[in-house]
Amino acid sequence: MAEQDNVQVVKDAYAAFGRGDIPAVVNACAPEVEWTIPGGSGIPVAGTFHGREGVAQFFQALGEHQTARQFEPREFIAQGDKVVVLGHYQWLIERTGKPYECDWVHVFTIRDGGVVRFQEYSDTAAEAEAYRGG
Repeated sequence: MAEQDNVQVVKDAYAAFGRGDIPAVVNACAPEVEWTIPGGSGIPVAGTFHGREGVAQFFQALGEHQTARQFEPREFIAQGDKVVVLGHYQWLIERTGKPYECDWVHVFTIRDGGVVRFQEYSDTAAEAEAYRGG
């Protein structure tokens, strides 16, 4: 696929997330997708999730533990099969009622029109602090 087609796959997935259409996000992934969210054991949404079922489990946990107050992909950079997205978000941690926000980077690998790998880079210390209630 052309780089701009890969960018459109990612933009479509973000649009689906924005309207709460998690099945569309999951379906944007290839069956063998690997989805990695950084963070330690105190962050229940952190880890590496495998396959579409794993991605669905991630989004289920995300919905149970965090509420997005702001989610803003700002810049899309494509090269080959990679799409890098720079953005900003703010989340509310349900258990503690504490918010956190940070800039983030998402790296997608696209193959045959589907996401085969996703890696997030973010401020895990701020997230862990919000989970602790500090």
